[in-house]
Amino acid sequence: MTKVIRIGTRDSELALWQARAVKSKLEALGHQTELVPVKATGDLVLDKPLYELGITGIFTKTLDVAMLKGEIDIAVHSLKDVPTVLPEGIVQAAVLERGNFLDILAFNDNEEFLARPEAIIATGSLRRKAQWLNRYPTHTVVDLRGNVNSRIQKLKNNDWNGAIFAAAGLERIGIEPENTIGLTWMVPAPAQGAVVIVALEKDEEIRTACKALNDEITEICTSLERKFLNLLEGGCTAPIGALAYISNEEITFKGILLSKDGSKKLEVTKTVPRGEEIDLARICAESILSRGGKRILKDLQEPDRTLNVYATKKLSPEQQKSFNKTVVMGSDDFIKISPSRIPPNTFKTALENVIITSKNAIESLLISVPREQLQFKNIYCVGRRTKRSIERQIGPVTYAAKNAKQLAGYLVEYMEGLEVTYFCSNIRMDELPAILDANNIRVHEIEAYSTKPTPHTVDACVEGILFFSPSGVQSYMMQNKPTKIAYCIGETTAKEAHKYFKEVKIAKMPSIESVIALVNEDYADK
Repeated sequence: MTKVIRIGTRDSELALWQARAVKSKLEALGHQTELVPVKATGDLVLDKPLYELGITGIFTKTLDVAMLKGEIDIAVHSLKDVPTVLPEGIVQAAVLERGNFLDILAFNDNEEFLARPEAIIATGSLRRKAQWLNRYPTHTVVDLRGNVNSRIQKLKNNDWNGAIFAAAGLERIGIEPENTIGLTWMVPAPAQGAVVIVALEKDEEIRTACKALNDEITEICTSLERKFLNLLEGGCTAPIGALAYISNEEITFKGILLSKDGSKKLEVTKTVPRGEEIDLARICAESILSRGGKRILKDLQEPDRTLNVYATKKLSPEQQKSFNKTVVMGSDDFIKISPSRIPPNTFKTALENVIITSKNAIESLLISVPREQLQFKNIYCVGRRTKRSIERQIGPVTYAAKNAKQLAGYLVEYMEGLEVTYFCSNIRMDELPAILDANNIRVHEIEAYSTKPTPHTVDACVEGILFFSPSGVQSYMMQNKPTKIAYCIGETTAKEAHKYFKEVKIAKMPSIESVIALVNEDYADK
């Protein structure tokens, strides 16, 4: 083949390892290849809506879209992350020889806690949690999210007894901790340990090239496991395990379904001669369903309204829909904004240098006086969105900074004149005026609006708080403790959060949507 095969992959360390393995195998067969790391994007333009194409996998959707748009030729995934029904036009081209399919327990000190009634185990997988609690019902299981590296670090930094990982992932990137135990009793996720290549159904040349990498035994076993999962109509939110293996020309299948808390467990094990496995997954699934599986699955489908995260600002219905399906969120306004009456004589003459750091100030100005009376020679602001609002409603912006400190530095260096008019709130950060004052620039502060804290008590079960302003942080602290993760819209808000919270995360862009994206990264399905 003269064509260069473009290999699409997520850009995590594990995903890149898998893609490079495929790249190496294809090149060993004489093909030219190119790695194309693909990051998650926002709105994607397609001829059909995503739901019509059947794209559901949180880890596979972006690569599926890139393939359908012709940006990549194949995509490489952990097969356990791939939906059991592929999008229209995309097919499984090959599955590599399976690696270690076991789950393993990594522990901090020693394994004596396994014999004790109390212990803390961390995992982000509902399947692992349910099986652990079924075996150790008095233990506590806490949530663990993030990439493999960050989860290993969290185990080291916390007083947990242990954490559960997929053995294959740790082995592939070479970071398996010193203290581990193979959980041979735990039934793995369907297709765990297997790497799959998907391609466009119509691209026969590419599919032929990939077919040479296919491992028949792995394909047979993982197909049975995934069919069992599909027949139970379970996904990442259902505690379902499945494992098929071939020995002495026989195929053995083991499946399991549990309730969320592990109190109910249904298992099935069946062995048939090789070549007679066509109905094996169906028979095992029907066995589970006929013995109470339908009731367990129905209970699993009932919504669990335990909150994960809480926003300190009322979010719109559209913004609420932007969260991953694993996120259960709540929101309230933790601060109340009231426009102030700005004296009319403030605008009698044109103002040389004006500072505006929020959209609230813009709205208050336009409430106080007609737009045509706002004669500002130079407008300086903080944030891209504030800049766009000013230019749309008031006039051109001379300079927009990323944060208050950066704006102060620019004004000290480049502003003409030694006076500025700062339209601010009754509650504002001291950094900007302090820096200007230290550099002999006089700041005329005009209270454009007032910010009043309206704190709410947040349930202990909530794991993360979304903050959109420093005053939101201050209001939250009036009735709550800083024991959760703080997701912040920008550096200024994060600086305030750092005064109280141990774990603070900052959105890539200063927007509500970017804060939601930050949360979604943590709550992606495992």
